[in-house]
Amino acid sequence: MCKDGRLGYASARMAERDPDASASLDPIARLETLDRQALEAGGARRVQRQHEQGKLTARERIELLLDPGTFVETDRLVKHQCRDFGMEEQRIPGDGVVTGYGKVDGRQVFVFAQDFTVFGGSLSSAFAGKIAKIMDLALQTGAPVIGLNDSGGARIQEGVQSLAGYADIFTRNVLSSGVIPQISAIMGPCAGGAVYSPAMTDFIFMVEESSYMFITGPEVIKTVTHEEVTKEELGGARTHAARSGVSHVTCADDADCLRAVRELLGFLPSNNHEMPPVSACTDPRDREDAALEDLVPADPMKPYDMKRVIGAVVDEGDFFEVQPDYAKNMLIGFARFEGHPVGIVANQPMVLAGCLDIDASVKAARFVRFCDCFNLPIVTFVDVPGFLPGTDQEYGGIIRHGAKLLYAFTEATIPKVTVITRKAYGGAYDVMASKHIRGDISFAYPTAEIAVMGPDGAVNIIYRKEIAAAEDPVAAKDAFVADYRRRFANPFRAAELGFIDEVIYPRKTRPRVCAALDMLRDKRATNPPKKHGNPPL
Repeated sequence: MCKDGRLGYASARMAERDPDASASLDPIARLETLDRQALEAGGARRVQRQHEQGKLTARERIELLLDPGTFVETDRLVKHQCRDFGMEEQRIPGDGVVTGYGKVDGRQVFVFAQDFTVFGGSLSSAFAGKIAKIMDLALQTGAPVIGLNDSGGARIQEGVQSLAGYADIFTRNVLSSGVIPQISAIMGPCAGGAVYSPAMTDFIFMVEESSYMFITGPEVIKTVTHEEVTKEELGGARTHAARSGVSHVTCADDADCLRAVRELLGFLPSNNHEMPPVSACTDPRDREDAALEDLVPADPMKPYDMKRVIGAVVDEGDFFEVQPDYAKNMLIGFARFEGHPVGIVANQPMVLAGCLDIDASVKAARFVRFCDCFNLPIVTFVDVPGFLPGTDQEYGGIIRHGAKLLYAFTEATIPKVTVITRKAYGGAYDVMASKHIRGDISFAYPTAEIAVMGPDGAVNIIYRKEIAAAEDPVAAKDAFVADYRRRFANPFRAAELGFIDEVIYPRKTRPRVCAALDMLRDKRATNPPKKHGNPPL
């Protein structure tokens, strides 16, 4: 901001506008003038600068996001009411945000796109009012709301009115949570209080090298903590994808981001009363994949890629992974079986042997709760040796964070199908959508090992004295391990007890999962009446 209080980036053309100049025109000419001013946004120079930075304008983004010709704009003529710091001379129709509704694949959505070419996309009271109105309409009509964020933050000239505007949006984020899908695309700066609205939405998309999110910027951090960090290092797309877990999907550019948002919407219902949209499917239900027979190694210590299992059984191998760079020992995302969308949760043996740790537990728990909100069945693939040991995990609260995943799976009333491919040890066996926490159908491969702990550790405890007294301790231990594996570390004991519904041939995974999901299509389950639960947040 300049010393005289005016916005330093406002063009001279913007400052010269007379807010009442169109009042003397006839009504049609007046409307044409106001429409032109709104469409010009911050002017050609600022639009050009936006393009030079590799970014699209707000209207260009909406055009790419929605089906052609379906966008209906609302509040195009809204202007801010600030009269301080010379702001009365800088009143642009639309006030820095484009709002409205349209369709994605023929389905209704609501959208707002912040316009960085007008006042740097900064939020005023009028700006916030436009967004709040769109969010109210989305909630009342039961349609997703998509926010395209590109803003310098609060409009300082409006003081507390700008802060109140943020709070109005936050309130609607909370009231809409679990009722309609909320998606945020960060396509430029998003800093300070502005980050909390996206943080409360269901999914956050970020664009590499042009978007960033942080509470306090590098300059403030340097002043307070003396740390030196760039915007990209502090809050860029890669940082939030891999380190903080704030972002769910990372995109190459604006166009890629909007394409990915459209793809995600194809898996989701419009609201919590609807079922997810069904797509045409040419992938046969009874398709078997012989490659699955040899995918899980005979040596239980060898890793394998769980993504190959998922790809082999879902429709056309299409898996929309969410948070692929964060907590890589846990896989989450969307897929389809016979055209019906499902959520996928899976341990990844390629990373930390598929152990549950703090980040993986929180990542999966939030995803499970989202799926439960929006009637998306969950298929869980299990290969988990337990919770990750260590002081860092214990001091970091693995007990509390691990309980979040247990809570989420237990609370969920949607259809839940579980496939145990190999290890399912200890409490982690219970947590990963087992029968005991209201899993509906549980399958296991013949390679599954279901036990309190691995054979080696169990034998060290149970037969400690016998091994120590043996003439050949190594041979004695090997014999005890083989016996334990035969008697306990396999799926057949669990199947005898009814904890596993069927031990299946791996090649038949798709047919069995499809049949189970079809059977569960009309499942009805409820939880005890309450205001809400109290998960271990």
